[in-house]
Order: sequence, then structure tokens, then C-alpha cells
Amino acid sequence: MVNRFPAAEEFVSLRDAMDRLMAESVVAGPFRSLWSGGPAAESGAARMALPLDVYATQDEVVLIAAAPGLRPEDLEITIDRGTVTLRGQMPNVAQAEETKGATWYLHELPHGRFQRSVSLPIEVDGGAADATFEHGVLRLRLPKAEQARPRQIKVRSLANGTGHSEAITPGASGGTNGETA
Repeated sequence: MVNRFPAAEEFVSLRDAMDRLMAESVVAGPFRSLWSGGPAAESGAARMALPLDVYATQDEVVLIAAAPGLRPEDLEITIDRGTVTLRGQMPNVAQAEETKGATWYLHELPHGRFQRSVSLPIEVDGGAADATFEHGVLRLRLPKAEQARPRQIKVRSLANGTGHSEAITPGASGGTNGETA
């Protein structure tokens, strides 16, 4: 008779299975550092990537990062060929003076060095960037490079082969406004 259930020493916890799956994955993603116990976890570094929001308006790209417990001088921001990189170090609350001699029951807050990079799909002007930090939230404003900003192009129509053209205004009914250019 075949035993359908493995021996106790063959059981693998769900966490161990997920760690192995992520460690063996060829796709690096935002969850890899969250689940894997790789080099970052072994060195005591933060296990979770710095959470980010990134959006674009007509004139700029805005990156918002949650960095609780940090001061503005604890963050390093670089922009290189369309990639924004945030670096820093989260303090370990277990090493604070007030916790000396304490009995710890749970210690999950991330600590250690972190680095987070985001490749932007839009060219930005890094020289005109503005970074502010308030209540643990970094807001990085990156103006779009002049060549990446949207432009309105006037479309001309050659009427009846006379060489005159009519300007077409976006949103006008019928596509033309009847004015000659």
C-alpha cells in the first residue's frame, strides 16, 4: 500500500514554500523582497520595499513615498536616465535607548538599509526637481522634460486646391471653424 501522506519531516510550511517560490523566480518584482529571506533579511535590512505612488499630470511626474520614522536628511534621491532611486536607512527601534533591557514580544517594524528604484516612462527634468518631506511622507515633483510635454498641433486643410488652408480647432463641431490661416 502506498502512503499518500508524507512523513512529518517532509512537510513544508506555506511560508517556506512561498519563500522558495519567490527566491527561485526569474521575475524580480516588488514582492520578492517582501517574501524572500534573501541577503537583505540576513543583513537585518528592511524586508519590505518602500511603498510608492507615482502619477503624472500634464506638466510633471509626482512620486510619493511613505517613509515613517525617517528625517529628510536620512533620504538620498538620485535620477539617472529616467530612473529615480531612493536610498536610506530605517532605524531599528530595538536599539533605541528606551528599549534597553526590554522584553520583546513582537518585532516586525522594518529596519536597515533600503533602496527603491522606479523607471519612469516619461522624460523628466531632474535639474528642476523639488522634494519635500512632511509627517513621514516624501513628495518628489519632477517637471516633464520640454520634449515630453504634450503639444497642440494645428491641422490645416487645403480647401478646393486653392492653396488656402483652414485651421482645425480641437472640439469644434464639424472639425473646422471656417477661418483661413
